[in-house]
Amino acid sequence: MFPTQRPRRLRRTPALRRLVAETSLAPRHLVLPMFVADGLAEPREITSMPGVHQHTLDSLCAAATEAVQAGVGGLMLFGVPKPADKDAQGSGASDPDGILNRGLRALRDELGDSTVLMADTCLDEFTDHGHCGVLATDGSVDNDATLTRYVEMALTQADSGAHLLGTSGMMDGQVGVIREGLDAAGHLDTGIFAYATKYASAFYGPFREAVGSSLKGDRRTYQQDSANRRESIREVDLDIAEGADMVMVKPAMSYLDILREVADVTSVPVGAYQISGEYAMITAAAQNGWIDRDAAILESLTSIRRAGADVVLTYWATEVAGWLSQSR
Repeated sequence: MFPTQRPRRLRRTPALRRLVAETSLAPRHLVLPMFVADGLAEPREITSMPGVHQHTLDSLCAAATEAVQAGVGGLMLFGVPKPADKDAQGSGASDPDGILNRGLRALRDELGDSTVLMADTCLDEFTDHGHCGVLATDGSVDNDATLTRYVEMALTQADSGAHLLGTSGMMDGQVGVIREGLDAAGHLDTGIFAYATKYASAFYGPFREAVGSSLKGDRRTYQQDSANRRESIREVDLDIAEGADMVMVKPAMSYLDILREVADVTSVPVGAYQISGEYAMITAAAQNGWIDRDAAILESLTSIRRAGADVVLTYWATEVAGWLSQSR
């Protein structure tokens, strides 16, 4: 009565498990999100994201160089302006001398084309109300007025050296107008990494600290409802039809089912963002001795890759890239 099928045979040794592994995780799959803040004399750690910092221009370039040397596939840059520089239109987002655009130029000058430089193309860090777009007189986010601002922001980011623009605002039609604006200005080779499937999530909390968000209320009128699945494919299809070169699922870990469905039907590369709350949960549990930190990080990233992500944005990108390079 012995079993004739013994799957455990292929699990006996690390070499056997490595030989038959169905999912790989390599440094090139990882993108490091970074924050550059105006007015800092030195890097400032984000209290809800231990180990992650708001950078000065100098420390930004140093940390970015370290990431690229570790083999990280790309960098996603967010700008943190001084509170006094925010306004209702998010003017700093399209100002060539705004902190995000200065950071992009510094990284492009430092790294050239040795990495993929991505920019967050959204207004929320720059508005005094904290929303991802401009507001109508009734206080709602004005979708079409916001599109005009997105084009202005996108052109400045392209001029500043971004290879890919991360359209994260979840305004209807944002990819199409940005693509049209880029092409008309001669930026034919600047790509769009569309946050096509971005859910309103409780796990964004630490990120609000990271960018000094001024938001009161929530973004549920434009970000997706966590109860919905089918509309994700609709959003992805629309963004690809409008010219997206890559698409994003955000958050990652609570939406692995969405990620799998998007990857199954999409012809362009798919990214997933392991967001701030996911980072904070694993970090806090590890600090309390409840989980094995390094094993949990690798397991979480492998699960995101297994679900279909070609690219994973994670705050552990540099560290994990180092582990993976050493293991080889």
